[in-house]
Amino acid sequence: MADVLILAIETATGCGGVALTRGAGTTGRILAEYTLQPEVTHSRRLLGSVAAIMAATGIGWDQLDGVAVSSGPGSFTGLRIGMAAAKGMAMAAGLPLLAVPTLDGLAAQVPPVDLPLCCLLDARKQQVYAALYRPEEGCYQRDSRFLVLRPEELAQHIHEPTLIVGPGLQACRAHLVAHPLARVTSAGFLHPRAAMIGFCGGQLLARGTSDGGGEIVPLYVRASEAELNLRRMNGEMQGAL
Repeated sequence: MADVLILAIETATGCGGVALTRGAGTTGRILAEYTLQPEVTHSRRLLGSVAAIMAATGIGWDQLDGVAVSSGPGSFTGLRIGMAAAKGMAMAAGLPLLAVPTLDGLAAQVPPVDLPLCCLLDARKQQVYAALYRPEEGCYQRDSRFLVLRPEELAQHIHEPTLIVGPGLQACRAHLVAHPLARVTSAGFLHPRAAMIGFCGGQLLARGTSDGGGEIVPLYVRASEAELNLRRMNGEMQGAL
């Protein structure tokens, strides 16, 4: 299973993409990758991008070993679109479905150095999604649960010199540039990539930890606006009784 061929989908942010990868981890190879930040939604271009990348490489569905998808946290709409498409493709082709947390895929892009790592995504509403990682065995391993917090709260989680990366950095920059332990990179240094989702998915498949296609769900971390409104309405109704 070391040379697995993975179709990967990344729709957790506005900058989404699809990729075909061979292998896993630091030894994997990118066969093809499309990354776009379009004016239209993921739903209007995702299937066409998958068809184009399969045609460009001449790879058939019967040659694939699995379908990997970025599972979140991230855009609620984007995650639903990507997950639904990945489930449909995996089911139709009879392939394992591999759910990779978006922040884990982001951490996989960073060459490990002798510093902990904090990966950030913009969660909107003056919040960020975050996870902390430590260098182990040539890569970064997650060392925290997935967090959603305000920029000033994030600063309180930095207790040692820590490398900060990801598109959520822009929302936190003002709170981190003066932090004595934050090692801030360029705001545009990293964005989630489908190829890294493919490499992480290859590792899951090699370990035999693929998911049942009908069982995986997006990793939202926080409640959606619809859920918050429903809770608010229920609370108002209870108060009126």
